[in-house]
Amino acid sequence: MLNILKKFSTSNGPEAPGARVLKFWSLRPRSDREAGDAVTSNFLLHWFPAKVSKASMAWRYSFWLGTITAALFLLLTLSGLPLLLLYVPSVERAYQSVKDLEYVITFGRWIRAVHRIAAHAMVIAVVLHLARVFFTGAYKNGVGRNQHREWNWVIGVALLLLTLFLSFTGYLLPWDQLAFWAVTVGTNIASAIPMIGPKVRELLIGGRTIEQATLIRFYVLHIVFLPGAVAALFAYHMWRVRKDGGLARADREETAGVPMLTTPSATKTYTLLGVARGTAPAVTARTLQAPNTTVNAVPDLARRAVIATLATIAVVSILSVFIRSPLEEPANALVTPNPAKAPWYFLWLQEIVTDTTIHLGRFTINGAFIGGVVLPGLLIGLMTVWPWLDKSPSLAAGVWFARERRTQNLVFILVMVAILALTFIGMVMRGPYWQFYWPWQVWPDVPGRI
Repeated sequence: MLNILKKFSTSNGPEAPGARVLKFWSLRPRSDREAGDAVTSNFLLHWFPAKVSKASMAWRYSFWLGTITAALFLLLTLSGLPLLLLYVPSVERAYQSVKDLEYVITFGRWIRAVHRIAAHAMVIAVVLHLARVFFTGAYKNGVGRNQHREWNWVIGVALLLLTLFLSFTGYLLPWDQLAFWAVTVGTNIASAIPMIGPKVRELLIGGRTIEQATLIRFYVLHIVFLPGAVAALFAYHMWRVRKDGGLARADREETAGVPMLTTPSATKTYTLLGVARGTAPAVTARTLQAPNTTVNAVPDLARRAVIATLATIAVVSILSVFIRSPLEEPANALVTPNPAKAPWYFLWLQEIVTDTTIHLGRFTINGAFIGGVVLPGLLIGLMTVWPWLDKSPSLAAGVWFARERRTQNLVFILVMVAILALTFIGMVMRGPYWQFYWPWQVWPDVPGRI
């Protein structure tokens, strides 16, 4: 075998350094042909096309938020494996197993912090990725055949909902006061749905009260069904990106590109009468066909994906050293924290529920139904069908804040700012009995507050 490798390396001349090239050729291709072969022969690199446009690889265009989200999901999976082996999904032992992770098991506190920070960061990354796609109009079809980018946008909305639910189911598992009452507030919003609300809440928690059935149900959803659904939709999402010809930025370059003349190259033509020297014919090519506008996916695209992934893992790992995961007293259904708050990503809903609850004499407008069901339902529905409502030209796809999409981008920004403002109010300015307090005001001591 060594003789064969030696023979192969010497047959390629001085450019082949030996067996090391055979081992790493798919990561360090020396020609366009090897770069194309790397994509087809390597399972991980098979995600990538053979060629990608330089414009779509720019850091400032996509900020690589999709890759960062995938890296966070990978980190959640890796950090969740030891937690899966050490956690006991029982109301009698769940809290103690988490406490052992914090104070007894070596590196347990760091692993739990990595898992928690990655979960919160994934929610933020998915929202930012969705906002980037909206602001660039990347859900619009371009010049490619059989493009269905609007369906990839729908997949993105579904992934956002699954990410929120995945984080929500994991919120209960520590079985402390913070987790117990956050899930209580969150599931109570679902009970405001007319006619079927109580049944929906019972389906979520496995009964009428949050107890062992709820913990087991959330545990199984958190470690099996929801991660599987996220992984399946993510795989389809990536396949759909490939099927649609890459990012919308590439279509933008093709649509708005100016025809350019390729540089003639010196050639030799062999004829019966001898050798004729001259230049190759000049060929007119559009932008994406020009050789200086595309690069090989391997190693250029693969290198940037690795950098984004390793940087994400490094940042989360370093933050986990300094930021500890909270662990309050064991869950107690008889002692209600004052105030009892939903998880931070649902605080804007809790604030809307409060603001839309209006008492008019004996008549009360149900804020839980309006703020917890109607408004978020309309928002999600509008987001889902928006690609079919957007009538802006295809030239606006792949452009940040295109002039043709100024109004809808402004509305989207106002909605995002409103959600952030409501989240901040619910997180910082709501005190006992859900009263409003300025950040510099001291909350009064009240019974039941922990």
